[in-house]
Amino acid sequence: MAEDDWTIPDELRPDPADYDFDLNQALASVVSLKSRVPADAFSARTLGTEREGSGVVIRPDGLVLTIGYLVGEADSIWITTARGSVVQGHALAYDFETGFGLVQALGRLEAPSLELAGPALPEAGAQAVLAAAPNARGKGADGAAVACSVVAKEPFAGYWEYLLEEALFTAPAHPSWGGAGLIGEDGKLLGIGSLVLQHRDKRGRRLDLNMCVPVALLHPILDDLLAYGRVNKPARPWLGLYAADQEDGIVVASVATHGPAEKAGLRAGDRILGIDGTEAQDLATLWRSLWSRGAAGVSVTVAAERDGRRFTVPVASADRASFMKAPRLH
Repeated sequence: MAEDDWTIPDELRPDPADYDFDLNQALASVVSLKSRVPADAFSARTLGTEREGSGVVIRPDGLVLTIGYLVGEADSIWITTARGSVVQGHALAYDFETGFGLVQALGRLEAPSLELAGPALPEAGAQAVLAAAPNARGKGADGAAVACSVVAKEPFAGYWEYLLEEALFTAPAHPSWGGAGLIGEDGKLLGIGSLVLQHRDKRGRRLDLNMCVPVALLHPILDDLLAYGRVNKPARPWLGLYAADQEDGIVVASVATHGPAEKAGLRAGDRILGIDGTEAQDLATLWRSLWSRGAAGVSVTVAAERDGRRFTVPVASADRASFMKAPRLH
């Protein structure tokens, strides 16, 4: 989403007078990220080669926390602060399990850092601010934030072999959610914006929600990400499946080119029934079952259905990171 494509209604913008912390100071820690990815990168086909979003400065040395899909495989990253200064950045890490990405500013970043919230997640009903980087229409930082509340904390299963056992969901939704900072009532960073989702309430009305990755998941892995660019443990098995929960079960939307699932003969339209004899009724169950089999490289037997015919196929899993370009420092 380009910066000019969104604006926030005045009634949704937070009023600094309503908060016990310096809201403007907190919002100044939110920066804009623009990245460029090589055309032959693994993720270029699905995410594009030019990506824009936000990040939050979390250390005085210019360490920025964002959502990984903005910076994964990037060969150039530019960071723009609320004051308009522009500094080159380097992608330090991308953690596939949480979805977090880390970017290090390569020059002096004229932006304050925002303290991370602790390991406890906020309760439903907690008030918050979801803040993106200021857009190109001249809005200041206060014009790029939405006053919101945490409406739920519950599991979230993503179609790209992704699962959070406890994600944060906020409303009203921010129109530029990617990498936005979720700031709690105490002025600390609660999470990073990842998605917008459509939800229907009990009356059938559609409600747009943002899904945010809680920073509670960052604390145990931050040292590893800074030291190694990934968590220092064996990678999870990855099949290269993009699947969705539908009324008739788990249906494959597509498979990663040259990925394990494609090599094994699985294809779009197949219905996934389970792994290694264990049935899977939904995506969350499927991903948990896959990851319980061992580390990347383990072979699993996938049960599927195609055109009414059930079959099984062995799939040799892989490390997702091995398909992606490593960050380069210029």
